[in-house]
Amino acid sequence: MASPDSHLSLWETAKSELRNTFSRADYDTWISTLQPLEIAEGNVLVLEAPSVLTEAWVNSNYGEVLRRQLTLVAGRNMDYRLTASIDASRQLPSVAAPASRASRQTSVSPPPAIKANNTFENFIVGPENEMAHGASLAVAKEPGHYYNPLFIHGPTGLGKTHLMHAIAHSVYAANPQARIAYISSETFTNDFITALQSGSVAPFRRRYRELDLLLIDDIHFLAGKESTQDEFFHTFNELHNNHKQVVLTSDRPASEIAKLQERLVSRFQWGMVASIQAPGLETRIAILRKKAAARSLELQPEIAEFIASRVSRNVRNLEGAVTRIVGLMGMTRKPLEIAQVEKLLHDILVEEASHTLTAEVIQRKVAEHYRIQMSDMTSKRRMQNIAFPRQVAMYLSTQLTGMSLVSIGQVFGGRDHGTVIHARKTVVNQMEVDANVRRTVEYLRAQLSMNR
Repeated sequence: MASPDSHLSLWETAKSELRNTFSRADYDTWISTLQPLEIAEGNVLVLEAPSVLTEAWVNSNYGEVLRRQLTLVAGRNMDYRLTASIDASRQLPSVAAPASRASRQTSVSPPPAIKANNTFENFIVGPENEMAHGASLAVAKEPGHYYNPLFIHGPTGLGKTHLMHAIAHSVYAANPQARIAYISSETFTNDFITALQSGSVAPFRRRYRELDLLLIDDIHFLAGKESTQDEFFHTFNELHNNHKQVVLTSDRPASEIAKLQERLVSRFQWGMVASIQAPGLETRIAILRKKAAARSLELQPEIAEFIASRVSRNVRNLEGAVTRIVGLMGMTRKPLEIAQVEKLLHDILVEEASHTLTAEVIQRKVAEHYRIQMSDMTSKRRMQNIAFPRQVAMYLSTQLTGMSLVSIGQVFGGRDHGTVIHARKTVVNQMEVDANVRRTVEYLRAQLSMNR
């Protein structure tokens, strides 16, 4: 029989190994905060997480690593079960049924605009979107309690809307009576103008302020619309004060939205702010394969890599590429050749190429910002004032170009792909722990993106 504290010794031993597996920032943020409770069913280590976000993040990103390490330490097949602490694991808010037929008609559960396949299960998680994904999972599990509002920003076509739809699906599945609205900020503006013109402001306010979950896409379109901003400010306050969840997306951080009231900027930053960036090559290949599999198509590895290396800016273009290939395969029923794919996707590839950055352009921009020589980007010098800017340039190259890791390494003085992976991980870790680094990298990304 296992000793009473066997779960403690098992976890302590596993943690000592995991400490060497993860970066210090990842380990301190996600792993060290987990507490062992018991071993259940003989081979399941029950762990307690301090928050719902930690629970969702670990399950989404580190599950296989934990299982593997626990199995190695225990010497037998082991699994884990993660639960948020009692303080964090509050019940979903109860939602009273609408009091009248009129109020039921303003309810949208689930919203008609929500796409059926935009679920968490169909979302490909990579380094570029994992924080937004983890926060969305936490919000979906306990709307109104954590990360309220959730503000997701990033360029178009990278999955912001997918995550909003996934939240709506999840909330509705847990509570079919939930009052949910998914709209664009343009729709909110038009509804408000119509209400003013028709003298029906009171019903307008009830419709939006009695919701349980309000999801608004492209909130940056409120810029400059003072009256609409005033109305949304009060709508936001009403929902937030009543612990109702608000989720917003934008193509840029709230602080960078011109002509947006400072009080709105402040409120948008109250909860969780998460960015989504262009997916790296490996993530793009995974997205292609997932979308192809959903259409019962298995892409040849060389075809998948060819498309992913040439289509780097927009996930929707990847989906469009798969749709065309499915159509072609349906007609020819023969193995694809790269020449066929290039011809089939000609317009998509031309559009992507017109916006493509090169690693050399990124190197020059980063070198200018950090005031180092362009030659330092390819040199073997390792002083920190040179090595870190070089790592930033490598990181941005993985994010903003369609180049493979091997190709990026070659451009940076013939370094191998492992060096590029290390550089990317180093920069990501520094962005997590150092606000100045994060602001600098986001500034450089924004400047480079303007020239795409």
